[in-house]
Amino acid sequence: MISKIDHIGIAVNSIDEQVPYYRDTLGLKIEKTETVASEGVKVCFIKVGDTHIELLEPISDESPIKKFLEKNGQGVHHIAYATDDVVKVVLDMKGKDFRLLNEQPKQGAGGKLICFAHPKSTFGVLTEICQETEIH
Repeated sequence: MISKIDHIGIAVNSIDEQVPYYRDTLGLKIEKTETVASEGVKVCFIKVGDTHIELLEPISDESPIKKFLEKNGQGVHHIAYATDDVVKVVLDMKGKDFRLLNEQPKQGAGGKLICFAHPKSTFGVLTEICQETEIH
């Protein structure tokens, strides 16, 4: 089922403004930055032990991250849990009446398959379930 926390997603206004804090102040390794056009975000992965911080910067006004920032300001957006079978975990959650934002996995950053559970059914925490794929 769930094997570890894969990453913690943090909504930011500007990745470029945040990187010096993580790299220079905390001494963490910036692994890569990519754009996920389907989600309207630029993403930066920062390695912390065997997990990551994922900085999320909106690239369009329609981006869910843009809406999040307008409502909440910068900060923790979601926690992502790794699994080797995202479909099984999502079906299990659905069977236990958890509200899902997408019931079918979609491709996310890093080539991972991802599904989200709505924070109203996960005690206020937007929850991502993710699975590594051959594309990463």
